[in-house]
Amino acid sequence: MTSGNDSIDELFSVSWTHRLRFTDNAFVQGGSLDEVIHELNPATILTVVDIGIENNNPIFTQSLHQWLNTTDCNRCAPIVLLGGEQAKNDMSIVNQVLGSINTNNLCRKSCVLVCGGGAVLDAVGYATSIAHRGIPIIRMPSTTLSQCDSGVGVKNAINHFGKKNFIGVFDPPFAVVNDFRLLESLDNKHWISGLSEAVKVALVKDGDFFREIESVASKLVQRDLAMMTLIVKKSAILHLEHITNGGDPFERLDARPLDFGHWAAHKLEQITNNELTHGEAVSIGLAIDLRCSVGLGLLDDSVATRAITLLKNLSLPIHHPLMDSPALLEGIEEFRQHLGGQLTLLMLKDIAAPTNVHTLDAPIVRQAISELM
Repeated sequence: MTSGNDSIDELFSVSWTHRLRFTDNAFVQGGSLDEVIHELNPATILTVVDIGIENNNPIFTQSLHQWLNTTDCNRCAPIVLLGGEQAKNDMSIVNQVLGSINTNNLCRKSCVLVCGGGAVLDAVGYATSIAHRGIPIIRMPSTTLSQCDSGVGVKNAINHFGKKNFIGVFDPPFAVVNDFRLLESLDNKHWISGLSEAVKVALVKDGDFFREIESVASKLVQRDLAMMTLIVKKSAILHLEHITNGGDPFERLDARPLDFGHWAAHKLEQITNNELTHGEAVSIGLAIDLRCSVGLGLLDDSVATRAITLLKNLSLPIHHPLMDSPALLEGIEEFRQHLGGQLTLLMLKDIAAPTNVHTLDAPIVRQAISELM
């Protein structure tokens, strides 16, 4: 019998290998997908495909089906889902994936292969994380944004109560396979919009990378695939290094450095009814926080102007008619709640010289917005 004062604290940790592969043909025999499937050795594979791929990339879709027909693993009939932010705005996609997992009797030694944009990856990843308390998932991001940022991350979520990512979990994928052929079928809007995340990570972490993006901006806008491949790859690696070596992969601390510009971006997506893509909203959010950094006396005006000029040179937006809505300021408190604890926002003192602030007053934000309108 123990007394009421007895207590035990045992520290334990769980190791994880974050597998990231780059390729221009994931389905070639012995290629990236064969490699990770061989390592995982799943009992059954369920494939989930974003309808945007199904409709716009027949060569990739044909390669996927050929690969499924030749793989030695037990496999289910693929399911095709609607993409875009609507995939995250209710539980319908999650329930559809859960239903297929149940119908096909997938177990925790099975896996889900998901090919799609960031919203589909988020919703399907949430479903796999809660089915049987976790079924391995292999992500194949299909957009510039998901290949250079969100597809590499460890977060899965859907939106609820009008708030971005309100329901979700931290659950890393077994592997991420970036097949650059998927980028070829993107329209110009989605080809460009994901570059805001590359600019963000460069601003926060790597001045040389920022200067490289500046130097090739016109080629990126002109759909130079080789150049886009290079920028996406460097952005993805910077995001991966932050997750694996930044000391806070599950965001237990106050700061969230990879979300520079995101308090405004998340709210803008909501108040524009997702008229803005996530990448476009991030671009505007970056512009706002760059001007806020100046308004707080942290950042030289010339640096903010230079960064905002890059966004414009990439044909990314820096303003929207609804950005001066009073509702935008609600995004600051929602951001605090989402992370917990005291408000912590990242601002810049210079390129690759971030700093945290714990207050952001409305007059500073309104002034920043007025300078961008």
